[in-house]
Amino acid sequence: MPALPSGSNDLSEDIRRYLEYHLGRFLGCDRFYLYEALAYTVRDRIMSEWRNTWCMYKRDGVRRSHYLSLEYLIGRSLGNHLLNLDLEEPVDKAVKDFAIALEEIEDTEPDAGLGNGGLGRLAACFLDSCATLGLPVTGYGLRYEYGMFHQHIENGYQVEDPDHWLRDGHPWEVERPEYTQFIKFGGRTEHFTDLQGRPRARWIDTEDVLAVPYDVPVSGYRNNIVNTLRLWSASATDAFNLHEFNAGDYADSVASKNEAENITMVLYPNDANENGKELRLRQQYFLTSASLQDVFRQWGDQPLTQFAECNVFQLNDTHPSIAVAELMRLLLDDPDKRLEWNDAWEITRNCMAYTNHTLLPEALERWPVRLFAQLLPRLLEIIYEINARFLADVRQRWPGDTDRVRRMSLIEEGPDPQVRMAYLAIVGSFSVNGVAALHSDLLTKGLFKDFYELWPEKFNNKTNGVTPRRWLAMSNPQLAELLTETIGDGWQADLGRLEKLKPWADDGDKNFMKRWQEIRLHNKRRLADMVLALTGVRFDPSSLFDIQVKRIHEYKRQLLNVLHVIHLYNRIRSGDTENWVNRCVLIGGKAAPGYQRAKEIIKLINNVASVINGDPAVGDRLKVVFLPNYGVTKMMYICPAADLSEQISTAGKEASGTGNMKFMMNGSITIGTYDGANIEIMDAVGEENFFLFGLKAEEVAGLRGRYNPQSYIDSDPDLAAVIDLLESDHFSAIEPCLFRGIIDSIKSPHDPWMTLADFRSYIDAQASAEAAWRDQDQWVRMSIRNCASSGGFSTDRTISEYNDDIWKLKALS
Repeated sequence: MPALPSGSNDLSEDIRRYLEYHLGRFLGCDRFYLYEALAYTVRDRIMSEWRNTWCMYKRDGVRRSHYLSLEYLIGRSLGNHLLNLDLEEPVDKAVKDFAIALEEIEDTEPDAGLGNGGLGRLAACFLDSCATLGLPVTGYGLRYEYGMFHQHIENGYQVEDPDHWLRDGHPWEVERPEYTQFIKFGGRTEHFTDLQGRPRARWIDTEDVLAVPYDVPVSGYRNNIVNTLRLWSASATDAFNLHEFNAGDYADSVASKNEAENITMVLYPNDANENGKELRLRQQYFLTSASLQDVFRQWGDQPLTQFAECNVFQLNDTHPSIAVAELMRLLLDDPDKRLEWNDAWEITRNCMAYTNHTLLPEALERWPVRLFAQLLPRLLEIIYEINARFLADVRQRWPGDTDRVRRMSLIEEGPDPQVRMAYLAIVGSFSVNGVAALHSDLLTKGLFKDFYELWPEKFNNKTNGVTPRRWLAMSNPQLAELLTETIGDGWQADLGRLEKLKPWADDGDKNFMKRWQEIRLHNKRRLADMVLALTGVRFDPSSLFDIQVKRIHEYKRQLLNVLHVIHLYNRIRSGDTENWVNRCVLIGGKAAPGYQRAKEIIKLINNVASVINGDPAVGDRLKVVFLPNYGVTKMMYICPAADLSEQISTAGKEASGTGNMKFMMNGSITIGTYDGANIEIMDAVGEENFFLFGLKAEEVAGLRGRYNPQSYIDSDPDLAAVIDLLESDHFSAIEPCLFRGIIDSIKSPHDPWMTLADFRSYIDAQASAEAAWRDQDQWVRMSIRNCASSGGFSTDRTISEYNDDIWKLKALS
């Protein structure tokens, strides 16, 4: 398939053709239709490379990886494709024929609502790097009709609105109905003996749902490679029951259709209730079954003995771990396969690999056995058989150790027995990795210690990264231009070249440092404009921009940030403003709909901000905002403008973090605990260019059982003053005792996040940051060193390690 011409005139003609003949719109229409016309025009330029890539991957003997993830937070696609295909300049010229700027068109594209936070954004970065490295990797996910909710703030509270991101269609996707798969639920298992006298099973009387694939292109960086993200949409096997419709029962006639389509209707339903749990399990099985069947469809009639040699499945966290049991089911029960157990297990455990993303035991997937029996009876039988054989090996290795057997069982016994999905993933995989050095170490010493003692060779570390194409080249174009002028082109696909920047920091080149500051000031003005438009609060770009944006969770400790903000407010009110550093604090993130404490934290942030921003005695010394509806596109404004990056989780709780890397890459300086990838960031840039504070993971563990928050309050007048102000209802004057739950939680000896234990160290680190800020030349040098040291945090490096150690794929070009 020949490539289409990509001159500005050719592009302009195609945009006009799509606008008039495909969309039926004309000049002067809403600019969203210009976006659609441009998207189709660019997609046409992708098609030939997409097809050629697919043909290369279909060759016999090509080993391929299949990335299974319930989330892909891909954000906007237009700008990413323009950058990767080197079309920015001709497209910019082409759209001027329509009397509109390219930026205005790009701003009309909605963020694709396919993810929740860091996990989904990481998956999107991974796919970008796989394509850039020319690796034959297909992403598999779900095509959610409604994405992560749209967040707005009413009276300080989070309010969730539906995010119907697909309302106007998605021009980047291509429907592939010819590859539709049947997914089974419910029913029962029938056991029988086949013609060879071997015991067999079939899953019958099921309620089937169709999985319809939609393909989204993933372009590599200027290498003619376009990989695929295949997203599954749920559909009923019959549109509606015609008999019931004709009988006048209109609601029941479409009930099965609605129930089927609910599977991919919304991203991550609230699982605080039983219906939510059931839908989550349906989503996980729907994804894995459709994806595995699709891989076997492509495999065709090739020998199954070679399947594991040519295919590897990467499980992105515990959500898709049911793939282990589903692969066994397909190999055992499919009439075209029907392998013996040992042969099927040999294939399964040689092609499954598992990435764990959390140290929080409560975040690991566990499903009630009764729910499994109802929804997936055949899968439950297989899990029980896997468990029986596995525990036989455990007993052989540790005779008489019944406590170990209980701990390692895939079934957690009790009044309501649970299937431990993370354990299933470990038992069925040949590789288990964490996502930062500390995280991987803590997994093997804690959460998965028993399994590590059994299979130490399975465990490895793959520190996360972010793609520099989106998070530096796209997000910060002026800095990207300066980098190219200074160290040459090519750093976009080889971020290690940023090391060449270090002499400019060390030598203190005045012209270079001046341009660096001007670019940062430009980015801060852009962010200040966005903050003003969304919150009505005016940020002074000359102030220190102090940023914490991430999911709202107690372990991420937005509360500690708020305590520091109140401390600064107390200083201003008491007149302690000598050598004051003006500061603008921005906090953003969403709380899970069922996470009440996280919602209370959002309310506290907004109340504190309202009081501080409305106090004339404070003025420009301190501004505080909670930025609503934080997401990928907003982060592209935030990370180039941040001066101070808040990475303040309780040590030993954050698996890795990737926001810390995006900020560092853009020259922000981290204030953080010795946790997750913070450790590796500090090692890369040097402790003198990082504001470290707080207990280490082993100190947190050692303090458990003897933690006394009141002792920290009694010994620290600053902390006592902050707590007193909170308890006085100063930030909830018309809502007395509103924050009693939060106050009680941080004052409790059982607070697992030990917020008050790190308060004094955090305050001192913030004071160090202020001292550094006062010497702007020194701050700029620190900023340059952070950017220059960020090369190791590219997902290109991460994916190269996955490939070298786990996937063993051959790069194609």
